Amino acid sequence: MVHAATWVLLVLGIPGSTGEANDAGVTPLANAHAHNDYYHARPLLDALDHGFCSVEADVFLIDGKLLVGHSLFELDERRTLESTYLDSLAKRVAANDGRVFQDGPVFTLLVDIKRDGPKAYSRLREVLANYDDMLSCVIDGEFTERAIQVVVSGERPMQEIEADNRRFVGIDGRLSDLESDKPAHLMPLISDRWGSHFTWNGEGEFPAEQRDKLHEVVDQAHAAGRRIRFWATPESPAVWQELRTAGVDHINTDKLGELQAFLLGRER
Repeated sequence: MVHAATWVLLVLGIPGSTGEANDAGVTPLANAHAHNDYYHARPLLDALDHGFCSVEADVFLIDGKLLVGHSLFELDERRTLESTYLDSLAKRVAANDGRVFQDGPVFTLLVDIKRDGPKAYSRLREVLANYDDMLSCVIDGEFTERAIQVVVSGERPMQEIEADNRRFVGIDGRLSDLESDKPAHLMPLISDRWGSHFTWNGEGEFPAEQRDKLHEVVDQAHAAGRRIRFWATPESPAVWQELRTAGVDHINTDKLGELQAFLLGRER
């Protein structure tokens, strides 16, 4: 299904982000992750206006371009990863003393490769090299933190990524990788589908055994220096509360305003 915002972009021929985000008075929310961010009316910019410090962009490699969209039907040759995300992020970092939000945390750009993993990553490597001054990187096994950390999900060409001596991305792991011995700079994030591991939908009490499992999973990820995220979580404050209490690093949502209000309410 194509979201309404995507129909507007396709019908009107708008490539993606329009206008500029303004972080004046916006509280950066380290736990807020914009799932399928490109479906919003102003990709990236709406997320930044709500204080989100993590966004997700699906990409396809088409004729040498990394085009943003969830399916082939949605693609527009002008909506590249650069025009929709990287260029705007570069402007923000230049304006905010080397951060996406002034005094904010490292920003996460989750790039979900939808197909042709090795070929798409080869092109992604070339694209990211043009933004090297704002991207966290690993050279000769030494990690340098900068404003943005790129994490590759979807069709992850793990061998190609791991073999890079100069690397601008990390790998998005799964719960099956909790015991992996890969260094945290190579696999900084663990993501998995909520419904594959938990049955609670936010109604009634969270079963104690499932709550214990959630805390154990988070603790295990953190002990290895990795962050954790679940996708397809029920969109409710009850679930967000349990995720936040357990220490889940990225709370996944399509509802930017609702999650922002929840997180700010907790902080107050």
